[in-house]
Amino acid sequence: MQPTHSAGARQRLFLAVAAGVSVATIYFAQPLLVTMGTELGLSPATVGLFVTVTQIGYGFGLFFLVPLGDRLDRRRLIRWQLVLLAAALLLVGIARNAAMLLIGLAAVGTLAVVTQSLVAFGASLSAPAERGRTVGTITTGVVLGILLARTASGVLTDLAGWRTVYLVACGLSLLIAATLFRSPPQPKPNLSYGALLRSTVGLWRDEPLFRNTAIRAFFVFASFSTLWSSVALPLTAKGLSHAEIGAFGLIGAAGALAAGPAGRLADRGHGQLVTVTASMLLATSWLVIAWTPSSLVALAIGAVVLDLAVQAIHVTNQSRIYPLRPDAGSRLIGGYMVFYSLGSGLGAIASTWLYARAGWSGVSVLGAAFALGAVVTTVRAGRATSRASRPSESFR
Repeated sequence: MQPTHSAGARQRLFLAVAAGVSVATIYFAQPLLVTMGTELGLSPATVGLFVTVTQIGYGFGLFFLVPLGDRLDRRRLIRWQLVLLAAALLLVGIARNAAMLLIGLAAVGTLAVVTQSLVAFGASLSAPAERGRTVGTITTGVVLGILLARTASGVLTDLAGWRTVYLVACGLSLLIAATLFRSPPQPKPNLSYGALLRSTVGLWRDEPLFRNTAIRAFFVFASFSTLWSSVALPLTAKGLSHAEIGAFGLIGAAGALAAGPAGRLADRGHGQLVTVTASMLLATSWLVIAWTPSSLVALAIGAVVLDLAVQAIHVTNQSRIYPLRPDAGSRLIGGYMVFYSLGSGLGAIASTWLYARAGWSGVSVLGAAFALGAVVTTVRAGRATSRASRPSESFR
């Protein structure tokens, strides 16, 4: 069914800001890993666990919470998720030991999936011809939230300690929940919760395009997380402050520029071209990032290219899968993002572990390997699509 009205510019902007704040809660810890680990008695080789636990929680939330948007009123669901996210952030902010912190971070990850509920909400409010634009706008907010989270957490930590970061985020989540705009009711399928989850799994079996985008998301975000989860380690070794480390998020935020154009190109039917080009750029970026220990300029250039590629692929993936089953928009996006979470979690724990044993060269090889996985997945999918659309021999 077509939406009864289309999301306006103000609504798109509000959803972008809300999504940016929500997703930032997952990434606040990345430039603070060493500091948090030192305070709680964890070694640098294991601090990646903070990110991995958060991503595991995110994966659970994607599968068990996001699909509820196809059964319940999305606005009400989003508001409750934001309130509970605020409670989880408060728990992290007052944590007094590693166990309490890990529980809080897992809860933050689980509830930060409100980001994807916001994407599905925006897509459901948009006419088909504007859906890519809406998803692109919200994803721009997500990109900025991911990357500026590092800058904000670094600055706040230097000013008032790392706990302040989570307490401020708690207040922002409550503010967004209180100001969420109204939307018209939309028809929902008459499915039980169990049937809803089974149908989410069924999308993997029944939709080849969904399957391909999910696998590509795994590789893309494993590569993304490999960089951003471990880059604080060599930068800390070079004597940079939290604010200086976080400033690299400002440089990487240029990746947000790719979200809008990628969404518009997807609306015009050029999604495959965007995906192929961006996958190649992702792999190429690691050739530059590998020089990080000897050149911060190389890191800056490589980070911009990597983030441009990742966000172009991410927007295009979501724009292409939503039309498969508009009535299952939350399940499609939630199921897709499970693979995002798995890739991010693997990249985080593997990169910090590998850095302790093989240095930045090992991390660069790992990130490039994940990027090449995305290239292979994209190329194979393109060939399969070409074969499927080619006329059979008997009709030539």
